[in-house]
Amino acid sequence: MHHNKQIAIILSDTLQSTGLQSMLIDYFPPVEISHYPTFEALSTSGNDTFDYYFTNSTLFVLNADFFLPRRSKTMVLIDGTEGEGGLSTTNHITIKAPKEIIIEQLEQLFAGDSSCYPGENNKDLSIRETDVLQLIVKGSTNKEIADKLNISLNTVLTHRKNITTKLGIKTVSGLTFYAIMNGIISGDEIEL
Repeated sequence: MHHNKQIAIILSDTLQSTGLQSMLIDYFPPVEISHYPTFEALSTSGNDTFDYYFTNSTLFVLNADFFLPRRSKTMVLIDGTEGEGGLSTTNHITIKAPKEIIIEQLEQLFAGDSSCYPGENNKDLSIRETDVLQLIVKGSTNKEIADKLNISLNTVLTHRKNITTKLGIKTVSGLTFYAIMNGIISGDEIEL
């Protein structure tokens, strides 16, 4: 199967787009790349024949209905300094990483080594931990979670500790991204 990879880059940052395009052309030929500065530009193009999509976490979350069904062929560019530890469960490029690491991350995407399939990582979380995670990403405090689930505050804290240990994610933004990527919660349910 030696056809050109059809790639859509949806990034408003021209420098990131150009750098990514250059790396893809240099290290992963043959490729045909279309650049869209906004998600709306991609939508209005009417072109949905892409093999791969590259975007940032903000656009991914805002357009989760589009990207979630395509998550195995979507690459999310992350800063890497934001403490988003759990993003290893998604296809991502750490933009501040050395070139060798970025190339490795791209190779994993193109080889189909995505570890992000619906429910695969949820098996580590109990049903109650999943309930707690949903409430955390919706912005509930520990006390509110305890009240809503009829459990003690100490139990909530224990569940939170278990969630962060199992997933390796310590920030609420990282947990939110994990929950959206794994279908635990939809982007519409999150208060901004």
